[in-house]
Amino acid sequence: MDRFNYGTESTGRSAATSASVTTSAASDSHLTVQSVDLLKSKGGPNRREHHTDAFFSDNLIVRRGQTFYMVIEFSRPFIPKTDNLALQLMLEPIFSSSTGIKISVPLVDVLEDGVWEMKIVEQKDRQIKLAVNTLPTASIGCYKVTVESFSPKGKLLFPCTPNDMYVLFNPWCEDDPVYLDNEAERKEYVLNSMGRIYYGTEQQIGTRTWNFAQFEKDILETCLFLLEKGQVAMTEWRDPVIVSRMISALVNSNDDSGVLMGNWKDSYEGGTSPTAWSGSGDILRQYFKASGRPVKFAQCWVYAGVTNTVLRCLGIPTRCVTNFNSAHDTDHSLTTDIYIDEKLEIIKDKTSDSVWNFHVWNESWMTRPDLPPGYGGWQVVDATPQEPSQGSYRCGPTPVSAVRNGNVELKFDTPFVFAEVNSDRIYWQKKSDGSFSQVNVEKNSIGVRISTKAVGSESRVDITELYKFPEGSKEERIAVERASRFGSKPTLYPPPTGNDTSIEIAMDGSGPRIGEDARLSIVLKNKSSSQRTANLLYEVMVMYYTGVLKATVKKDRISVNLGPQETKSIPWTLNYKEYMNHLVDQGALLLVVTGRVNETRQILATQFNFRLRTPDLIITPQGEAVVGKEFIVKIMFQNPLPQALRNVLFRIEGLGMQSVRKIAHGNVDRLGTVTLMEKFVPTAAGPQKLLASMDCRLLTQVHGFADIVEASLEEKLMDRDNKLNRKEMEKVSVCVNEGTDSIWSRDQLSEQRSRDTQDSELGLSLLCYTDTQESVCDSHGSTNQISTESLGSDCNAEEEQMALKTCSVKLEDCRNLTKMKRETTDDEEQSDDDDDDVFFPSVLGRVGTNDPLGSPNRSL
Repeated sequence: MDRFNYGTESTGRSAATSASVTTSAASDSHLTVQSVDLLKSKGGPNRREHHTDAFFSDNLIVRRGQTFYMVIEFSRPFIPKTDNLALQLMLEPIFSSSTGIKISVPLVDVLEDGVWEMKIVEQKDRQIKLAVNTLPTASIGCYKVTVESFSPKGKLLFPCTPNDMYVLFNPWCEDDPVYLDNEAERKEYVLNSMGRIYYGTEQQIGTRTWNFAQFEKDILETCLFLLEKGQVAMTEWRDPVIVSRMISALVNSNDDSGVLMGNWKDSYEGGTSPTAWSGSGDILRQYFKASGRPVKFAQCWVYAGVTNTVLRCLGIPTRCVTNFNSAHDTDHSLTTDIYIDEKLEIIKDKTSDSVWNFHVWNESWMTRPDLPPGYGGWQVVDATPQEPSQGSYRCGPTPVSAVRNGNVELKFDTPFVFAEVNSDRIYWQKKSDGSFSQVNVEKNSIGVRISTKAVGSESRVDITELYKFPEGSKEERIAVERASRFGSKPTLYPPPTGNDTSIEIAMDGSGPRIGEDARLSIVLKNKSSSQRTANLLYEVMVMYYTGVLKATVKKDRISVNLGPQETKSIPWTLNYKEYMNHLVDQGALLLVVTGRVNETRQILATQFNFRLRTPDLIITPQGEAVVGKEFIVKIMFQNPLPQALRNVLFRIEGLGMQSVRKIAHGNVDRLGTVTLMEKFVPTAAGPQKLLASMDCRLLTQVHGFADIVEASLEEKLMDRDNKLNRKEMEKVSVCVNEGTDSIWSRDQLSEQRSRDTQDSELGLSLLCYTDTQESVCDSHGSTNQISTESLGSDCNAEEEQMALKTCSVKLEDCRNLTKMKRETTDDEEQSDDDDDDVFFPSVLGRVGTNDPLGSPNRSL
């Protein structure tokens, strides 16, 4: 119904007045709304300029603080002098009984920023076009729209149901607290539906592609359903600080029946293994369709992936962040404490703090008017349930800048996040009287290689400097000591003591693969000018990636002699048979080495997390992907284990699919290979990703992705047309010149064509062929236009014959061309047939013969 020129505003009521001509009889009648057009089409200006055209929903979706347009048709012309108009917007709960919000939008002559107002920008007969201003701090949600019309005869209401309007946060609006001033970052952190999540260890960083799916079917509705479950007043839905904190609680199910149920045990019976998920869409749709029953199961990266989806969907710029060697402080000391006995063995029932190989959380961009200036920007939001915060399992939003400076007194949950990234790891040894003394401090082992996906590329970016100053620097030590004063051990740090022997664990390359022996090195360095001897105890344990230990696999002692200034590397090996029956998710292992230097009584202690690398799924497209045409993708997997895999399940998503494809493959033999040939029909042109993962009890974290560029049918046809034109130009054309064959070059042929067609009638009939129908249809048009409407249409025999007779270009008055070379080899004809599965007529017809059209299968 949009008959108006979008975006060309008139001068308001004065223009509307001049355009309104009515009779007194008309002015005495009711002003009845006949129809309302919210101009909500995905390709229309409203959705496009509000950056909401990617949403699956057909409703109007706008971003607050930005103008949108609508058209109203009345029963008679609108008379500004006697008529009036208003919009009523209702934000009402659907699944709860909380109080809603009602907004009245008045009609004004001049729009002002920062208020709910509307203005007539064009009037034509009984229709008016309105520009509607939205408040940049309005509560987000789904609003019901009602038009109120006023005339001398009274007021009438016109509900626009079911045409509800969604209002979202707006990173493009300077007055919105989530405003982000970089367009590339807005595209990455709001509009990008694919991302990367990092896992593994600091020396073995793994990558998996994640489908955030924030624009897919039912996702927006699920996000708003989730907000209602938060039992927070709708008036608070305007504040991204409150909304993000609420989402961090609602994505886990620990105390509010949120989206995901965590599971860090050995069995995932009754649910999906966390390593099998490769996107958020399937999780959120399951939750919504089950009316809020938690989905099983999740671990930190799944919580982060879903949180990222929800916040991006609502319009808050958000990214996934991975912290390697992430500490979990359980006693609020802001240190990671490890207790050992007199024999240098870890006291496991007292060591409650842990260090996760990696932990994934989110960062969201927003201002923090509730804090002193300088703490806006990136905020940590963590939905993984670790410790309660104000009575609920949630974390954040925590200002990253506060973490960096050690300002742990600022809200929310800053002490916990600080300990995750910058706590010191302190070893405490039990004395004979039962007390503990500090025997070793590692100041730079916690919070390393903090990573996120780069803007506009698939690269990893290290953002550790955002969380802390360089390790060992004066600024970093000041931040640690400042933070510790707010912890449970405020007088912890004694003056440093000198040590002349160091120990560390080294790994070559990217580390061991699962199914193979694991090889590391224990490196000791004597920095003194005297000989040193040490007795070492090593223990390797199977560990959940969260730092929780499952079982000891191997333990032994080593005696080492070091000469003055000597560095010694001791090879260390863990055989596959020693760990094969003990592994848990992620294939994570922890090697702990402790010892004492006999000459100085110095305590040596270190630990090293490593994982056994898993194979990737290899995804290979077979041919080109064209919208609407079936194509095949090959997915390959090789079992790296010398034992069979049972009940293998493959999961595939992406390419615009609105659900996850599940393939129950069954068993895979030891060292066996699986090849899947899967068919897809692309639905949208442009670059897409196809994700696949494998779910198996014995082997986890197996996944892969492929970048696939989907071409539209029009692009494909134009590409083939250009290809044929190039072939025509490359062929040799022959004409008769004084009884002798003359060979024309490409330039000469082009020049001759140009001369001959200047005064000639040029007629073109283009034939189109489709896979779905083997009839040929005549689509008349110019050389640079292709009619797609004819594709798939029916043609009768007469029309087909007509098409075949008019399938080439007709060149008249080309008298210098009197003969066509008829000898076309069988190889050329076969080549033409093989090259093109879409039939195109020759650009040049036969000229100078009795048949002016010539054969459509030959070229000049």
